[in-house]
Amino acid sequence: MSSMDYHIVHELPGRLRLRIPSMGEPGYEASYLESWMDVAAPVQEVRCNRASRSLVIIFEQRDGARDAILRRLDAFSPEQIPGFSEDGVRDAEVAPMITTAATIALLPFLPPVMQRLLTFVNVSSTLAKGADTLVNEGVKMEVLDALAVGLAAGKGEVYTANITDFLLSLGEFLERRTERQSDRLLRRLLRPEPAMAWVERDGELVQVAGDEVLAGEIVSVGVGETIPADGRVVEGAALVNQAAVTGEDVPVRREAPKRVIAGSTLVEGRIRVEATHVGDDTTTARVSRFIQDSLSKQSDTQRLAERLADKRVYLTLGTGGLVYALTRDLTRLQAVFLVDYSCALKLGTPVAFKSGMYRAAAHGVLMKGGDAIEHLAAVDTVVFDKTGTLTHSDLIVTDVVVLGNGETCSEQDLLALVASVEEHASHPVAKAVVEAARERDLQHISHGEVDYMVAHGMAADIKKGGRIFVGSRHYLEEHLDIHFGRFEQRIEAFQEEGKTLLFVGNQDGPVGLVALRDTLREDASTALQRLRTLGIERLVMITGDRRNKAEALAREVGIDEVYADMRPEEKAGVIQRLQQEGRKVAFVGDGVNDGPALATAEVGIAMPRGADIARATADIVLMDDRLDVVADAREIATKTMRMIRGNFNAAVGINTGVLAGAIMGWLSPVASAVLHNGTTIGILLNALRGVQLSSDAEQPLGRRVTAFRDSLAE
Repeated sequence: MSSMDYHIVHELPGRLRLRIPSMGEPGYEASYLESWMDVAAPVQEVRCNRASRSLVIIFEQRDGARDAILRRLDAFSPEQIPGFSEDGVRDAEVAPMITTAATIALLPFLPPVMQRLLTFVNVSSTLAKGADTLVNEGVKMEVLDALAVGLAAGKGEVYTANITDFLLSLGEFLERRTERQSDRLLRRLLRPEPAMAWVERDGELVQVAGDEVLAGEIVSVGVGETIPADGRVVEGAALVNQAAVTGEDVPVRREAPKRVIAGSTLVEGRIRVEATHVGDDTTTARVSRFIQDSLSKQSDTQRLAERLADKRVYLTLGTGGLVYALTRDLTRLQAVFLVDYSCALKLGTPVAFKSGMYRAAAHGVLMKGGDAIEHLAAVDTVVFDKTGTLTHSDLIVTDVVVLGNGETCSEQDLLALVASVEEHASHPVAKAVVEAARERDLQHISHGEVDYMVAHGMAADIKKGGRIFVGSRHYLEEHLDIHFGRFEQRIEAFQEEGKTLLFVGNQDGPVGLVALRDTLREDASTALQRLRTLGIERLVMITGDRRNKAEALAREVGIDEVYADMRPEEKAGVIQRLQQEGRKVAFVGDGVNDGPALATAEVGIAMPRGADIARATADIVLMDDRLDVVADAREIATKTMRMIRGNFNAAVGINTGVLAGAIMGWLSPVASAVLHNGTTIGILLNALRGVQLSSDAEQPLGRRVTAFRDSLAE
């Protein structure tokens, strides 16, 4: 039985419409229900309608999706959630406008005394708000609004007082709605996408959403499936690809009692995992929470805008006092008091930042708050870690070396032999070897049944040559007693070049080596050139490679300065030296060892396959595995800051013109309120419109921008 009462009204493939009788009750958090259901793995869209007490859910059509959604709904508690009252806020903002509109409609039918009494009752909330602000916060715009409305009501100008109060309420409602929409949109972008999981419950395997796994439960994970929770292996062995979490390109062996991380994917084998950290406690969820927390952080520009806005309140107050002293005209004084710089300045800046963050996300870039945008726009130097950043994580075969007992065969024969065995595996090293053999049009070599040692290597009988073994050095030396010690110098040379090695042997000893490395990103040169056109003065590369190799790569992609033979712990020192030269530095990296450098730089940028700690430390996380999105991020940052400066100048200029008109007596209080609110809304809509990139190469996620803007008109 559900903790809440609901029933299905209508159902189509991929769509459910439910009636929830309690949704219309006071205090019911319909928006929280939307957010609660929004994070269910199959859900694509959720809409609540309090008036009809209905919930519409659109979801992916796949096995178990409908049941998972209903289980998620069953787990929702309809009790009011402390600290989350968006519905209540929304009602509180709409109510004053309804009350004021009703008051204005009644005024023609009432005698003058009742008109003034009803007007004072209607504007009392504005007067009380102004008094409370004055006592607790000092002179703010709410105080001037209260004075303007109070003066009109006191003079008996009931229509002016009520219309002005209505315009103030309308302006506040639109401003808050704009803020909520931008916040909600960003949080939707950051929603977790939990994988489905097979959990052992009551002696059976049950499929549930990954975020429903409980601590201590045993999860069964097979090939191609995602590990849904942090935990430890209790049975089985597997090759696990942790690239999405740790940045490791080559899958790692995991068996009892090794630890596994949520978000990793199995490429071979099968394991049973005891969940230790689930839901919000998983590694990836903690990173997501860190990102969400960053939405509330203010940038230096926001803080400056608020300080200037507060100072202009005193300017308005002083100007009004001077105007009344010279003219004794209360109408002019009311008009002056209704000129509000603060709303456009205080709200326009954060909305522009959030719009920039959304636009960036639509282009594959996640920015952690306005500070990230502000600092990236000021950067003049970008430092790149080479491996996994300027280069791809995809592997290619670079060398095939015939050793000792394989001297009778050629390099082509050795590659064909290894590829014929490795084609039965699915991990990245095997795929690279098979692709290399295919490119060389090498023939398949017949062999017997392939034996696996998961995460170690493979063995097969060859018709000509006996039994062949392919895998890690550990596998061949420790398990098969095939030693490569006399080839140590050659092995070390490959390793110093940062290459991955596949070892080959037979019953007589070592046969050969296959060396692989990552590849230069296709867009590296164009991305770096674009950064230069966007104002970046200096491009730097840090690598552990030898200098001659590093400098050759630097010349190829257009790097200005190279730091070679660098140990991981030395990266942060390079950033500090550049900063001491007066540089504003952004660092782009992806590994566990990049954390200190990401934290030291003015802006840390983590690649999408970056390590967990790299993403947590970075100010910007790339969601799209293209280097060109670094240039997209820079362009968005500079254009967003340009928009903020333009909005700021427009707010000050237009409101100053309105203030001058009010001083001269050319504008009535109502006209002053209309022009002020119109300016504020115009600036907010311009901020929401966001910036356009020169490439305008949005990902599908960007289609939500139009829907977002359209929703404001609802």
